Amino acid sequence: MEEIKQFIDSIHPMSDSDWNLFSSKLHKEKLGKNAPIIEMGAIENYLSFISKGIVRFYIPHIENELTFGFLFENEFVTAYDSFITRTPSPYQIETLSDTTLWRISFDDLQEIYKETKSGNLIGRRMAENMFLIKSKRELSLLNKTAEERYLDLFQERPKLLQQIPLKYIASYIGVTPQALSRIRKRIT
Repeated sequence: MEEIKQFIDSIHPMSDSDWNLFSSKLHKEKLGKNAPIIEMGAIENYLSFISKGIVRFYIPHIENELTFGFLFENEFVTAYDSFITRTPSPYQIETLSDTTLWRISFDDLQEIYKETKSGNLIGRRMAENMFLIKSKRELSLLNKTAEERYLDLFQERPKLLQQIPLKYIASYIGVTPQALSRIRKRIT
């Protein structure tokens, strides 16, 4: 649980009383590889901190899945649009490795926002960060070639390329696995 406190303190330090209330609402969950965190059509009820593991966001299709995000250790994961609107998620989130999560429910998080001094500020800053990540991804898809997106990914998250199957990376940058293979041959 210490890694969550360090992460939150890097956003905005929490007082001991705020931390004690927040940490009392967390529960630990261990999931195996390829386990669902949320399935399409379900309402997201948790904000989860990844203590260990890798997760991916994707839209399942019969022919192929569309991967549109990855998260790693020391990051929060949720189907945030479903979480805040209380509507069914239009996508799924699954683990890509054995994963340990620290989770807080929607209702408990609302209590944290109401009862603590720093909860709203931390929540706002995290929401702003999620917006910036989403905006950057959208602009990349609109303005860059697949090769440029691959190179950006390689520079920003080199661990990603070592730990995630290439078919998911291909989907993430918007190409087929065969096209990704050609890109990789061209740049090496």
